Amino acid sequence: MACACSTVTSPPATKVERKGRGSVARVDFYRLTRDPVERVLPALATRILANGDRLLVVAASAMQRQAIDEALWTLNRASFLPHGHAGSPDEEIEPILISGAFDAAPPNRATLVALADGEWHEGALAFERSFLLFDSSRIDDARALWRTLAARADVDNRFWKQDDEGRWSEGP
Repeated sequence: MACACSTVTSPPATKVERKGRGSVARVDFYRLTRDPVERVLPALATRILANGDRLLVVAASAMQRQAIDEALWTLNRASFLPHGHAGSPDEEIEPILISGAFDAAPPNRATLVALADGEWHEGALAFERSFLLFDSSRIDDARALWRTLAARADVDNRFWKQDDEGRWSEGP
């Protein structure tokens, strides 16, 4: 996935096939060094919706959920990204559902999950694709998780980094 200002994009949000291993879960690690999650997540969500997928966004902090909600409404002046909050009357029809708690079977039937607060949930591996967004305060946790998941044959890890100009690229 790419930031809205980026010229570098990632592959479509689908299940990954490894030769001889069958279907595997994909986990994309996004290290936030330049832009905060509320600027990065709308760019990811735009691509996800364009692919016809649904997304669960998990953030434990009410303040972070509010910032994400506002960004989905206002980041792109020409349009907004349709979304709602878990527990709302329309949660089942929302293409993007923002929640304070992880739910392995979200009401909106999302097949993709964004862990916006950088907190890993083992149940995320049940989704076709997981996005772990983390800043420098969670780098040690992300590294440990990377090593753990890299040892598993049923997980395909990808690491994304942002340059000083906001472009995303895959790599170490």
